[in-house]
Amino acid sequence: MAAYLLADVVPHDMEAYRASGYLEAVVRLAADDGGRYLARGGDMQQLEGDWLPRRMVIIEFPSMADLRAWYASEAYAPWREVRQELADSRIVAVDGLEAPPA
Repeated sequence: MAAYLLADVVPHDMEAYRASGYLEAVVRLAADDGGRYLARGGDMQQLEGDWLPRRMVIIEFPSMADLRAWYASEAYAPWREVRQELADSRIVAVDGLEAPPA
């Protein structure tokens, strides 16, 4: 069953964030563990309630185990530190559905 990483990532300085190499490196690392970006900082519209992430990132992984393995990997660790230094982040992981609702 697929699992999704949902992140609200707001760089302190977008130019420094881009210059760090994080954006390119993490796409490759996620892909190595089966991750596929579904959204990355696009236009958002608040439809209901008071929740409005500032910059949403959604990555799909084949399973929660794959997602957690990527997030905890030695390969991602230095990039996680780069992100934590250069951005404010809120990140959650959620299981997908085994089958679409009827």
